[in-house]
Amino acid sequence: MKKKSLITLSVLLCASATIAQEKKETKLTVNMETPTKTPLDPQTLWKLGRVSAEGISPDGKTLIYGVSNYAVETNSSEKNLYTLSLETGNSTPLTSEKGGESVVQITENGDIIYLFKGQLWKKNRYKGEAVQLTNSDTELENVKLSPNGQYILFSKAVLIKKYHSTDKYQDLPKSDTYVFDNLDYRHWDTFNNGKFNHPFVASYNNGKIGEAIDLLQDEPFYSPQMPFGGSEDYEWTPDSKAVLYVSKKKFGTDYAVSTNTDIYRYDLATKQTTNLTEGMLGYDTNPTYSPDGTKLTWLSMKTDGYEADKNDIIVFDKASSQRLNLTAHWDGTVNSFTWSKDNRKIYFVAPSKGTVQLFELVVPTNFKNKSLASIKQISEGNFDITGIIGQVDNQLIVTSTKFTRATEVYRYDLKSKKLTPLTTVNDNMYAQISDNKIESRITKASDGQDLFSWVIYPPDFDPTKKYPTILYCEGGPQSALTQFYSFRWNLQLIASQGYIVIAPNRRGMPGWGVKWNEAISKDWGGQPIRDYLSAIDDISKEKYVDTTRRAAIGASYGGYSVYMLAGVHENRFKTLIAHNGLFDMRSWYGTTEEMFFANHELGGPYWDKANEKSYTTFNPSEYIEKWNTPILIFQGGHDYRVPIGQGLGAFQAAQLKKIKSRLVYLPDENHWVLSGHNAQVWQREFFGWLKETL
Repeated sequence: MKKKSLITLSVLLCASATIAQEKKETKLTVNMETPTKTPLDPQTLWKLGRVSAEGISPDGKTLIYGVSNYAVETNSSEKNLYTLSLETGNSTPLTSEKGGESVVQITENGDIIYLFKGQLWKKNRYKGEAVQLTNSDTELENVKLSPNGQYILFSKAVLIKKYHSTDKYQDLPKSDTYVFDNLDYRHWDTFNNGKFNHPFVASYNNGKIGEAIDLLQDEPFYSPQMPFGGSEDYEWTPDSKAVLYVSKKKFGTDYAVSTNTDIYRYDLATKQTTNLTEGMLGYDTNPTYSPDGTKLTWLSMKTDGYEADKNDIIVFDKASSQRLNLTAHWDGTVNSFTWSKDNRKIYFVAPSKGTVQLFELVVPTNFKNKSLASIKQISEGNFDITGIIGQVDNQLIVTSTKFTRATEVYRYDLKSKKLTPLTTVNDNMYAQISDNKIESRITKASDGQDLFSWVIYPPDFDPTKKYPTILYCEGGPQSALTQFYSFRWNLQLIASQGYIVIAPNRRGMPGWGVKWNEAISKDWGGQPIRDYLSAIDDISKEKYVDTTRRAAIGASYGGYSVYMLAGVHENRFKTLIAHNGLFDMRSWYGTTEEMFFANHELGGPYWDKANEKSYTTFNPSEYIEKWNTPILIFQGGHDYRVPIGQGLGAFQAAQLKKIKSRLVYLPDENHWVLSGHNAQVWQREFFGWLKETL
């Protein structure tokens, strides 16, 4: 019922009050109050739609986006595609079949080509039914069609090494044994079965795929990168005569200790491969041509073995044959970028002071003089710009989050600097969820430096009351702690259960300059831990903080932080929660898989005396005699980054010391928790523990 109608009804009721009182037959009450909002809970969190941006039509009139919805009853997620008119704002469903779709290409005539169940499909955004294009024996992955539409580029796993017994000894088909002679025997959450992702190129004609050529024939190298590389590791040249692909062409132990990926060019006519980034020793990724095809750009880190090095934008100008680092002089690190349509600018997103913002880079016109690019931040606010989809006139179409809002697609006006929502998938849900007050806070760290923190308060926060307070320890360790939105480590969700959450941007986080970002390496248990203590001590001066009810929580390096704090917090915390944290640095070094990470962050192996501090002073297991605080430990069975022995070792030590402790073992999960039902168990145990011990 409309508000105006309610008011009219109210007046009529008042006018007839006497008659109603005499008859006393009916009593009618009109509720003029707005619907009651309730704090966010785990069940509501998983009802939210998860929005993904898929692309913009060439004419700039239509946005394609995806929405994934989780079903508790089937413990599965369903993704469908939608079109949204950027002129009218109207949204229309594009797909509804069971199974997830992802857009490959949007053509000039309005055809949307997408992957569905491993095959290419086509549907026009204006009319008609979906048509299956390909019927390949191979499930297509990471597809990119050539600009002229005559070729297809895709990836496929190829058996190169016979690591598994059934491949090595075919007369023993019921055996299940792995035999390795090198490292890279397992990665992230899988053991190496001898198969390597390779890029393939074939002719393509309206769904018919010709004979495919393996660009890494018989080579034990990956492209896309493992474990998270995708189609962004591939690029067609504008003339469709060659493809670019990213690969770390190292094998075994050499592969495990290096981050030196390169960008390779494969010429279709000559079948020759050229290394375009020869001599560039760190990660080289995301090859992208300017709209006019005259310049190739990519992201690059300069140091081999340092995964969190400063990420710069490199450009190669064909006309001058010059290669230039466009962001070398800028004190920050780039997440992702896109070219402006006029070829004059590059827009990129990067961490900035506790958020992720938009930046504008003016590309130099004189490459021979190696002129410095002009760079400026163009957005500002308590939100994250998580990605740039493209440019439409004087606007950027972007994705954005904040602590209290999941990903949606927005329009950012380059003139007015305003951010306007385009998709509103979860607005109805958020209208029923209580708001949380979010504030920033500056603390003086133990060394006198300014330490920034986000503080998230419970709904209906009352500063005259006292609240239990939680220190959130971010992982990474060089991950930015910004206005992110998580479906597990959700700071709004935690605060909504009646807790104050403080989340410090301690040493090691990007967004505060390269020096601050690098300060954590080889100092894991030093200044970063003191930063955490400074932050919790500072907010504890507030009268609304119940200093008898404080907790510390975190995952990965955050879990390591909790284990370290367990030995040095001097009774600040009443309870602790660690998820997949590093507990014993010697055993961790001997069982983790990306050795380049361990070598850079700890300085090298434990048998090298030069690294002794990393394995003694900064080793949580060295402080067990000081542990006295209840602790909840989560551990994934398929986590090979921080293997199971870390969680078991911490739990066993706590139990033998008679400390109240609990182990939540997730045998089928990796470093994260991906199953919806498992995530619900995780939430229940997490909040149950806090209720029980805090």
